[in-house]
Amino acid sequence: MSRSSLTRRPFLIGAAAGLAGAGAGVFRPGLSRAADRPVLTHGLQSGDVDATSAIVWARADRPCRAMIEWATTERFTEIRGGVFADALPVSDGTVKVALTGLPPGQDVFYRVRLQDLAAPTILGAPQVGRFRTAPSDRRSVSFCWSGDTAGQGWGIDEARGGMTIYAAMLRNRPDFFLHSGDTIYADGPIVPEVRLPDGSLWRNRVTEAVSKPAETLDEFRGRYRYNLTDANVLAMNAEVPVFAQWDDHEVTNNWWPGEPLTRAEHLRKMYRDPNVLALQVRATRAFHEYLPMRFEPSEPGRVYRRISHGPLVDVFLLDMRSYRGPNGENRQAAYGPESHFLGPTQIAWLKHELRASRATWKVIAADMPLGLVVPYDPDRTFGSEAVAQGDGPPLGRELEIADLLRFLRDSRIRNTVWLTADVHYAAAHYYDPNRARFQDFEPFWEFVAGPLHAGTFGPNALDDTFGPQLRFVKAPPPGQANLSPAAGYQFFGHVAVDGRTEQMTVTLKDAADAALWSVILDPARG
Repeated sequence: MSRSSLTRRPFLIGAAAGLAGAGAGVFRPGLSRAADRPVLTHGLQSGDVDATSAIVWARADRPCRAMIEWATTERFTEIRGGVFADALPVSDGTVKVALTGLPPGQDVFYRVRLQDLAAPTILGAPQVGRFRTAPSDRRSVSFCWSGDTAGQGWGIDEARGGMTIYAAMLRNRPDFFLHSGDTIYADGPIVPEVRLPDGSLWRNRVTEAVSKPAETLDEFRGRYRYNLTDANVLAMNAEVPVFAQWDDHEVTNNWWPGEPLTRAEHLRKMYRDPNVLALQVRATRAFHEYLPMRFEPSEPGRVYRRISHGPLVDVFLLDMRSYRGPNGENRQAAYGPESHFLGPTQIAWLKHELRASRATWKVIAADMPLGLVVPYDPDRTFGSEAVAQGDGPPLGRELEIADLLRFLRDSRIRNTVWLTADVHYAAAHYYDPNRARFQDFEPFWEFVAGPLHAGTFGPNALDDTFGPQLRFVKAPPPGQANLSPAAGYQFFGHVAVDGRTEQMTVTLKDAADAALWSVILDPARG
């Protein structure tokens, strides 16, 4: 195929331009000397890769044009396609484009080069990323998952190697990485030094944007820029696509839509806005600007979506944050707005997509666990932050999950596996209807892995409503909490689906890439 011309159809990402403003100081629009070329500032990312398309991401240091080409060989001897997009202050210099018409099951290399707007003959140095498209046949698939990056004040300590768990995941050469939420900690300040229990110092790299809880659009953006200065993160992003979802810390701890910012925690953080909505709007924009996600025109801020990764795996990414009711006691006897968690629209979408799926394994990517009790307000030990509200029959948000589990059974939808993070330790739960208060469902597994680079806590109490059985747990010793990454309690999960047997092997690992526990799941037939 001859070299194709660059298409004039950039993949546009949604967010109202009226929110802009912040971030203009990052750019230097007047510079066009050959010795001062436009620069890619934070590496490359790919995401939401399926059999024939992918999203790729880059960020420039000034207004310029980003030219993206792709090929199936690293030398780019034959350019298979290309697109351009303009990096402008309105998006903090970020660009996202869709590469389409890709060959299934193929290594794809993409090259990004910046063109100066004032002097178009001046080009910046190119950077190259790669990913592998989903197969169209039943070849083996593997991926990693975890969540919670740079939380509880544990930032990038260069002397300790930075966020080394990303290097451990990269050594597994996964087809993709599922980031299960808390991609940043917008509400957690990062200070220069923290004294550890052994007397040593944890020395954080710090920037102005991470020095306080994020409130402005540029402060939210600055959190993503911070994480993208870690060498381990950059190396993995260049090689492994990310399937990203969000949880609470992309905005603020344990938030729910419409929440007044009046809890003791909010007062300590000195938020100026009276409720969470303004924070959510700015946080949503930064989240979509900085992560390589597809854009849904019907709902520009939407996070939930289905990504097919060939005949063996479909991934259903949920949003357990944006459509929930208030984080109250969670004990409603009837389903209604106060007990919404995924919400009726997302539940209807999930049921439809699960019924339509022909993949052997249906991976439900949940940003919160189903059977672990997570308090909403730690200062008062009040309310429910997740689904579970304590032992007994389904109440509150559990009504929604009970309905979904009954639907899976009645629709004979087999081989669902739930993956999650959020609670900052590693665990494996087997949900057994024979030991549950609510029994109208088929048995299933839920696996918990995290944090990636944050404080370690747990374990949380299990709620018997859906009969979860604890098969494995790795958490801090009793009485210890917010352990630093140096303590060794950082976790991710690895999933491998064999193309011949279709068996799924789930392994929980630590930051040293040591396997802690593993199970082989046989697919149900028929």
